[in-house]
Amino acid sequence: MILRDAAAEELAYIREQRIEAYREHARSIPEAHWQALERAISSGADAQPGVDLIVAEIDGAIAGSVVLFPADTDAYGGQADRQDYPEIRMLAVSSDYRGRGVASALIDECVRRAKASGHRAIGLHTGEFMKDARQLYGKLGFERLPQYDFQPADDGITVMAFRLALDKV
Repeated sequence: MILRDAAAEELAYIREQRIEAYREHARSIPEAHWQALERAISSGADAQPGVDLIVAEIDGAIAGSVVLFPADTDAYGGQADRQDYPEIRMLAVSSDYRGRGVASALIDECVRRAKASGHRAIGLHTGEFMKDARQLYGKLGFERLPQYDFQPADDGITVMAFRLALDKV
């Protein structure tokens, strides 16, 4: 597996792959919430200055991707508070590559980059309906920070905040 920054010409493919990876959740959430999530994960937020779009490549194919926002940026379009640590967003792994450690490798790369930048923590948010993701984050040592949760669609579905202290990894 090769972890690298995405090339500009890969952006459209990565966004479509991301939508397909998240589509499994469309059945378990209200349609309006899915539409809001789909807009968020396909927006231009991943191409802002200072944002890292990282891909995992296996045998020449993009197996998954993640976006790493720098500290003190608006990673959620005004929905969540700015933090003094980088924020992981839009982690997605193609269904063809699940169970092969792609998500963990992408998170590890974000952690490596945050440490290299001198940060003491890294954060992320995930939908309460994303049980596999929440389980992975717990296994990797992320702690819940409910004070930073938010509800983007006013439909009772919470986007849950997590943070990892980098001195623990």
